Order: sequence, then structure tokens, then C-alpha cells
Amino acid sequence: MTFLSLIACTKSETTPTIRFEQPSNFPAPTYDLARNPITPEGFELGKALFADPLLSRDNTISCSECHSQSFAFTHHGHDLSHGIDGKVGIRNSLPIQNLAWQSEFFWDGGVGDLDFVPLAPIENPVEMDEKIGVILEKLRKTSYYPSQFKKAFGTEEINTQRFLKALSQYMLTLVSADSKYDKVMRKEAGAVFTADELAGKSLFEQKCASCHSGVLFTNQSYRNNGLRIQGPEDFGRGKITELETDKYKFKVPSLRNIEVSGPYMHDGRFYTLEAVLNHYTDDVQNTPNLDPALKGGVSLTDEQKKQVIAFLKTLTDKTFLTDKRLQ
Repeated sequence: MTFLSLIACTKSETTPTIRFEQPSNFPAPTYDLARNPITPEGFELGKALFADPLLSRDNTISCSECHSQSFAFTHHGHDLSHGIDGKVGIRNSLPIQNLAWQSEFFWDGGVGDLDFVPLAPIENPVEMDEKIGVILEKLRKTSYYPSQFKKAFGTEEINTQRFLKALSQYMLTLVSADSKYDKVMRKEAGAVFTADELAGKSLFEQKCASCHSGVLFTNQSYRNNGLRIQGPEDFGRGKITELETDKYKFKVPSLRNIEVSGPYMHDGRFYTLEAVLNHYTDDVQNTPNLDPALKGGVSLTDEQKKQVIAFLKTLTDKTFLTDKRLQ
């Protein structure tokens, strides 16, 4: 099943149309698609911009540098993301998937509109370290982009709004909803859980679903999950709200494609799902603002951990990870 539909031309049409399809087992998107309708030209422009290192100060770092498709658009294998001049940030890259259903972005929720998300890494001195005005001038001087902006927006004008809307059009199409889990939930022919997957699903619903809830596998709240405080002190959500009660809280990430999106946690400290579950069973720390549901840890036997992981692997969406249209 595909959720980015290309519709063939009719004789009266000069270009194909593109349609964002809401998966049947998903809620309505949060993003207002009417304010930025996805078109083939806007999608292709956004995809080109996403992969273009011109967006960085020295023309070496693109968005795709830290968001690789085959790993659910994460910086696979890096606990902390690397940026310009080999600089290292303080957080792990979150997957870019199902953004149409989010209203706050990044580990601390510091951006509240998808259209403004690219500005954060672009202007961050450790990531891309560039100014939006400089980028727009770079694009204007190319032989490629003026014509692409004309195709997408009607004229060759390259401005901030068009630049950001094109990137949003591409990112909105990064919909992951075709995993084994989805196929079973939609009762597609031949889709069934194994005994271990089914047992893991039951355990997950008992032990994990209070935070990783619903079809998105996140309630999009901010929680302190009892990690040991190490390295540079990062207050997470507390940095944004400046509230003592938000210190050490981070956004609950989606678990879709978790099998391929490691390392895990906001600082990438865990490289395996086994290590993640071992944290919850054996090493939850009573740090300030610890989520009450995690006090004392989570009770799981070794066999139950294997079953939970078997279920988590049913959230891997190979269609999404290999869709050539997104490359």
C-alpha cells in the first residue's frame, strides 16, 4: 500500500497531480494541507533541497546527511549527530516520519510548526551554520533552482516562504504506515502475528503503551524516563519552557521503524533494543521529574523482553525505507 499517490495525466492536464493519502488506520493529519497543497513540482523541489549541501555554510552538509532513508531518516550509527566542520551536537537525530501528525518538533518541542523546522538545523552553529538569506542567494545564482521554483510556485522568485513550503511538501510525504503491524491491523490477506509477536504486543500494551500509544506509537508528551545524567547537562523540555517541572523531560519518540533507527534515547546512549529494555527493567534512576509510571522500573523477564522486541520489529516498514521516489 502506498500513501503518496501519483495520478496519471488526462488529456486536459499538462502535469500529473499528487495526492497525500491518509492511511485508513491513522487519524486525520494535524498539519493543514490546504495551506500548502502538495504538488509533484513542490515535492520534487523539496526533495532536491533536502539533499543539497548548499544549505550549509561551507556547502558540505545537507539535511539528508543526518537523515538517511534506509534508517528511517536518522543519522544511523551516530549517538550524537555530526555537523559542519566535524562538530558534534548534544542530541541524537530523531527519525523523520509521519510529520503530518505532529504539532511540536525535536526532542524538546522547541518548534511548533513543520514549516519552520528546517530553520533550526540550518542556523544551528554545530549543524549547518548558515543564514537563510545567504541560502536563498545561493539558490538564485544556480542554473537549476529558479526554473524549479517557477514550476512549483508559478514564478522564479525564491523567497523564504517558498523555500520552507517546498521542504515541508517533501517531508509531509514521508509517511510510514505499511509495516507488518499495519497490515495485521488492517486485516490484509496473509498478515498474522507469530506467537512471540502476539505475546510481545500484549506485554507492550501493558507495560509501554501509556506513553507509546496509538497508531503513531507516541502520545507526543514529554517525559523523564530515568536516564542517568551524563555528559553535558541537557534540560530537554525545560530549556524551552524554563520550568523546573520540565527539566530532564524529552519528547516520547515514535517507535515506528525502531528496529533500524538506533542508537536510542535523546543522546543515543543505547545501541540495541536489548539495552533499552535493560534500562527500563534494571537502571531507571530517580532523577528530578521522573515519570511516576517508571518509579521502580518495569518488570519484564528475559523471555518477555525477547517477545516485546519481536513485536517492535513488526513496526518496520520496508516499503517506506526503500521507496525510490523518496530518494
